[in-house]
Amino acid sequence: MKKISTLVLSGLIALQSTISLAASNNINLPDIGTAAVATLSIGQEIEMGDYYTRMLQASTPIIEDPMINEYINSLGNKLVAKADSVQTPFHFYVMKSNVLNAFAYFGGNVVIHSKLIIDTDTESELASVMAHEIGHVTQRHLARAMEARSQNSPYIWGATLGAILLALANPDAGMAAITGTMAGSAQSQISFTQSNEQEADRVGIRTLTRAGFDPHASADFLQKLADETRFMSKPPEMLLTHPLPDSRLSDIRNRSNQFAPKSVASSLNYYLAKARLVILLGNNKNAMQLLIQDYQKRNNPQTQIALIYADALWDLKMAKLTSAKNKLQPLLNSEPNNPWFVDLMTDIDLESNNSFVAIERITKALKTYPNNKSLQINLANSYIAAKQNTKAISLLHRYTLKNADDIVGWELLELAYRGQRQRAQEMSARAEILALQGQFDQAIRLLQNAKNITQGNAMSNARIDARISELQQLQKRYANYQH
Repeated sequence: MKKISTLVLSGLIALQSTISLAASNNINLPDIGTAAVATLSIGQEIEMGDYYTRMLQASTPIIEDPMINEYINSLGNKLVAKADSVQTPFHFYVMKSNVLNAFAYFGGNVVIHSKLIIDTDTESELASVMAHEIGHVTQRHLARAMEARSQNSPYIWGATLGAILLALANPDAGMAAITGTMAGSAQSQISFTQSNEQEADRVGIRTLTRAGFDPHASADFLQKLADETRFMSKPPEMLLTHPLPDSRLSDIRNRSNQFAPKSVASSLNYYLAKARLVILLGNNKNAMQLLIQDYQKRNNPQTQIALIYADALWDLKMAKLTSAKNKLQPLLNSEPNNPWFVDLMTDIDLESNNSFVAIERITKALKTYPNNKSLQINLANSYIAAKQNTKAISLLHRYTLKNADDIVGWELLELAYRGQRQRAQEMSARAEILALQGQFDQAIRLLQNAKNITQGNAMSNARIDARISELQQLQKRYANYQH
């Protein structure tokens, strides 16, 4: 399913490192982890993480593409399964950004900039950055900063972090703020940041290796980044928010060398994800040409398949439906249930008004991958295109029950109810989208309007009243972070 969100504003940058610089003072870190429970419990971290995620959904271009989300969360969870001290669920997001960076924040939330995925040379390099960010979360670096400032309540901290988040929504202003903070910081504050980074490096390399990736990928990627930017007047954002002094790079290299070199081939999914991002986010064929050159240079079976996929995807973007289908069909013949190929052929089918063919194809693929979210979303979208809204609604009710934080699921449910002219249910689905974007007033108002439409239906009224009450309680709790 071809779906890229274009939510307003761009770029938040490395929240954890920035706030560490802004709010720390003479902090002595333990070697590995800390309880950090006096100031902030795990439950509070999860709550704060949910609050910031809603802010991000409202103010930054989070990519809501089912295929990209499926891939990045699958890769992230593969790493989390091998990490130590995991105390929260993890959620991984990709943000549309031409700035190379990644950041983690409360409650197991990790955001990867799209440029980072595109600029990595191997899946191990991408995994190394994600493992590093997972390390920031499992070692509770933000909670430890709050522990050191225990005279402040979590709510005061929440308001401070929220203010920084909003300031960083403007990349230029955010960069200026970081630069100024670094320049004006005491040496102890800078050392705190280095300690955090080195600790995340240590646990990240261990996680990376356990998950079966190249243990040298972290050092290789950071060395490459340092070499490419050595003579730049303005270093890339990642090196500002994740400082890379020689001592840190040396430490990473030494720790990597404790493991035997390991040749790990990047997965086909990695190359397909890179191709999809380049084409869906690119504004001209120049980006496509660079991708082709890169993949041709590698010349392995995975990149050859990814090149055909990319070519077909580009044709679809250019509305060359017959050409796109002809290029993709051999891949689909060889792997008829591959979600990437099924997804793209579904888009071609729907653009060609062949929704019933798409439904049949996806239904078969789901027998092989019954839990694949992107296929479920594709099927719901195809039902709507075929005007089988009742089937779409049934599927999407089950989907949103399991994936209540998936905006795409709620958008499709809203669309399906609109097709059935069920205005109250359509408004209720839209209210869930607004709530996920932290717009509680609007969400509650919409639910109240929906209730007015369902007067006389006691069951619907009770359901809407219960949801209004839940959102009012959330709004009240989260208001503490806004003062």
